Amino acid sequence: MDAQHIRQQILDLVKQYHDAKFSHTSFIPGESRVHYAGRVFDEHELVSLVDASLDFWLTAGRYAETFSTQLADFFDLDNVILANSGSSANLLAISALTSPKLGDRRLKPGDEVVTVAAGFPATVAPLVQNRLIPVFVDVDPETYNIMPDRLQEAVGPKTRAIFIAHTLGNPFDLDTATRLAREHDLWLIEDNCDALASRYNGQLTGTFGHLATLSFYPAHHITTGEGGAVLTADDELGRLVRSFRDWGRDCYCEGGENNTCGKRFTQQFGTLPKGYDHKYVYSHIGYNLKMTDMQAAIGTAQMAKVDSFVEKRKENYALLSKGLEPFADQISVAQPTPKSDPAWFSLIISVRPDADFTRNELTEFLETHQIETRNLFSGNLLRHPAFMDIEHRVVGELTNTDYITENTFFVGLYPGMTPAHIDYILNVFSSFFDQKRKE
Repeated sequence: MDAQHIRQQILDLVKQYHDAKFSHTSFIPGESRVHYAGRVFDEHELVSLVDASLDFWLTAGRYAETFSTQLADFFDLDNVILANSGSSANLLAISALTSPKLGDRRLKPGDEVVTVAAGFPATVAPLVQNRLIPVFVDVDPETYNIMPDRLQEAVGPKTRAIFIAHTLGNPFDLDTATRLAREHDLWLIEDNCDALASRYNGQLTGTFGHLATLSFYPAHHITTGEGGAVLTADDELGRLVRSFRDWGRDCYCEGGENNTCGKRFTQQFGTLPKGYDHKYVYSHIGYNLKMTDMQAAIGTAQMAKVDSFVEKRKENYALLSKGLEPFADQISVAQPTPKSDPAWFSLIISVRPDADFTRNELTEFLETHQIETRNLFSGNLLRHPAFMDIEHRVVGELTNTDYITENTFFVGLYPGMTPAHIDYILNVFSSFFDQKRKE
């Protein structure tokens, strides 16, 4: 039997394995864990993963090319640069803007970048790592996104960029951000890691800024395990991101390609000999942050499910938020930003200041009843040991950010949740409030 027939036998067995291993799960209220997020897959992801492994092409290859093309088509953008994580994608996006090849437009140490403190550290860390100065702005207590008036106030003489995440799938005010970027000649970078398929004014988030990032960690809208991507419509920025991702090399040939520029042995760089092989010329202090083909193989199968995943997230948001309305005097839930259609990552909930219980009391009750919760990431990032002494600027007060630190958490909306999960979550919330009324 030849290799191709053996390969097909293996893949057929993988389908059978999936059915035997993964297709018979059931939810038992009070016993089964209600996760805040999780990977949702079928036999197609397993088959693609094993198929890629049988090639034994361990770096980016045919599946990476397919996955990046699928993403490019989805966003209608020319440049999708795959990376090994969303955090790496953020690092690449910011690092690319420091390139000397951008001339006077490059970000330099000491330049200011407007952002928020209420979020995930991977948005702010690349600024610190590139010796840029984060300017922190407070967030709106209903949308959990940057306050538009404060964003405008934050732009000063040293401001060179805006870098903000769409909070847990809820788009920030892109009208204000894009207008300020245009009027003040600022770079706009969207951290779209939690917001794949969210829309603002009918347009996909991730397509407004000069650069945007995605994450494919298992908790996100689609997964490759570890993985991420940088998006841009700008070919020059795309080449710079690839350079920083691929060791900082000047050459932009894909793996296995040679002499794409047509000048591989004829150029002069630095003090290297004239005609030094362009594949080994380095123009940036870069990294190696590529995605493997096996990760990309999973992504190609996940892309077929994006629309159904997003619709399920929206459905779960609608059911949970409506079901929690009877408790609106004690808790509040996140509301969509005006003009937005969020592909919700999770349901954000805050305990009201005048409630007769604390966040910890509520989350401990939920966790005891097998419902996972998470705080809104860092809360006020400036209160964490790693960020307390960074150089920064704050616009006004971070009152709402501190409120989030003390009172806010989220529960899951991911597409693996069924109506039975939703009903159980609402029943547990009801039990908590019934208990509080009796105390």
